[in-house]
Amino acid sequence: MMRQVLTAFALMLLAGCGQQYSAPRNLDNACALAAERPQYMRAMLRAEQNWGVPVHVQMATIYQESRFVGNARTPYRFALGVIPMGRVSSAYGYSQALDGTWDDYRAETGNRRASRTDIDDATDFMGWYMANTVTRNGVPLDNPREQYLAYHEGHTGYARGSHNGKSWLLRVADDVAARAAMYEIQLQSCMHNG
Repeated sequence: MMRQVLTAFALMLLAGCGQQYSAPRNLDNACALAAERPQYMRAMLRAEQNWGVPVHVQMATIYQESRFVGNARTPYRFALGVIPMGRVSSAYGYSQALDGTWDDYRAETGNRRASRTDIDDATDFMGWYMANTVTRNGVPLDNPREQYLAYHEGHTGYARGSHNGKSWLLRVADDVAARAAMYEIQLQSCMHNG
């Protein structure tokens, strides 16, 4: 009997873990995403209130970075096609924050216990980073394309224009801007009706 109880408990625990890190079902509908994961919407609204970054900009950036998978990691690099050489970068979690940038965020905000797999911390990080992009690079918070380019390339890389030589990245930034516009329209509809 005890073995059955432990097995049931282990299965519930595993199901809960998988649910925490799995992507929401409908990533193309901001209202459905918010309804399925209300904690995501609360986190993004807090980040908007604290840092001024619109929810639709956060949503589009998180979609691009991790597809809302809380423990997302970059792929492995391989030498000779078969020998694992580590991951492409240290990017991790919802926001795909790099180790060093995450450490800067924790030190500057005093949020030492922050976790990249926690949606509240990930959206707060994103708000902090994008607010710094306004200060350091002059990019408005409601410009998802340029905010994404600065997010991807880093403040220094963006200032140098490193993104301009990457046609693939410019296309991705256009996709982020289009998704942000779509999310904004959807959110206006469901927030107005809700």
